[in-house]
Amino acid sequence: MKSRTLSRRLVAVTVAALATPALPVSAAHAAGTAPQVTRATTDAFGRATQAVLADRTAALLDQDQPARATSGLAAGGVRLTSALSQAENTAVSSIDATRTRLAALGEAYSAADTKVHVDRARIRGTRAVVDVTETTKLTYAKVRGDEPGTTGFTAHHRATFTARPDGSWQLAALRSTDTGPREIKAPVPAASSAVIRPTAIIDAPKSATTYPAPANPKKLTGGTYDYAAMAAYTEKYWKDYNTAYRSFNSAGGDCTNYLSQGLKAGGWGQVTSSDEDYGTWYYAAGGQSDSWVGVNEWSWFTQTAKRTTALANVYQMDVGDVLQVDFDKDGAKDHSMMTTYRSSSGVPYVTYHDADTYRRSLSSLIAAYPNAAYYAYRT
Repeated sequence: MKSRTLSRRLVAVTVAALATPALPVSAAHAAGTAPQVTRATTDAFGRATQAVLADRTAALLDQDQPARATSGLAAGGVRLTSALSQAENTAVSSIDATRTRLAALGEAYSAADTKVHVDRARIRGTRAVVDVTETTKLTYAKVRGDEPGTTGFTAHHRATFTARPDGSWQLAALRSTDTGPREIKAPVPAASSAVIRPTAIIDAPKSATTYPAPANPKKLTGGTYDYAAMAAYTEKYWKDYNTAYRSFNSAGGDCTNYLSQGLKAGGWGQVTSSDEDYGTWYYAAGGQSDSWVGVNEWSWFTQTAKRTTALANVYQMDVGDVLQVDFDKDGAKDHSMMTTYRSSSGVPYVTYHDADTYRRSLSSLIAAYPNAAYYAYRT
């Protein structure tokens, strides 16, 4: 195997940064005064969180494993609690298994870069809560030769630090605060609540996930809809949201709202009135239809109105087609994504909000969620 040059460089930079004095709160804490949020404290929290997330990213790379970035934490005055250290060992092992499943599907990553920005840090007594934004870019290894150059995502996490008696800090917990599918290196989300399906609608059948799939090409431009325009819109706003629309990240997730915007950009007409259940699909200044923002409601509208046709296999998706996933197979679809790229070897790549992600391969989703139910739609 080739050496993991980029990953080793990332780890070296992270460990070197952690080795510098970063937490000048020990004396104050030891003297009985409450630790304060300083620039040095915030920077140290960010470096510690980045080390953990960099370890997870490095585990995805199809090359020799480098030294763990978190191995340098203690030198900088920050360390993981024993419980979190064990949890991260389990997480990295899980990512190793994901990498193995990806390899079986013909996909690998050759390089990666993970950066963390601290959005907010609050210290109360001996506990600190830190919200961070992770930006990760992965380079596709040219296993088939027709992969896009990179995939990337922004993800949001909440880290909890606790102060030790000597005034140093330790990272005690780290969790995602995004909705929808987590980034490929994260565990499967918790089960969602079941949705009651109305009787007067058409529901989509599940799609097979075997590769390769029978050919089912589509005409991208020159027809009723402009699928290239759908993809262009979706890739333009994957992390820099279009301010002409409201976002729903804090109200259950923005994935279907974002999907609907892309479909509209490609020519889907709005429906503002209907006598049918979930028969409307629109966005307006004063509100929007449930089908514009709801995962299941979007499916019910598009299937009943014949805006979409169910695909027998997810690998048949082409640019502008839609993928939905029911992570826990409880009958309620949990997330919506648009196909914005398709390789010549027949692998679709999806772009979506929550967590904001660019050109994630279908293979990586199936590897991360092998037991989920998948629904593919020709738009």
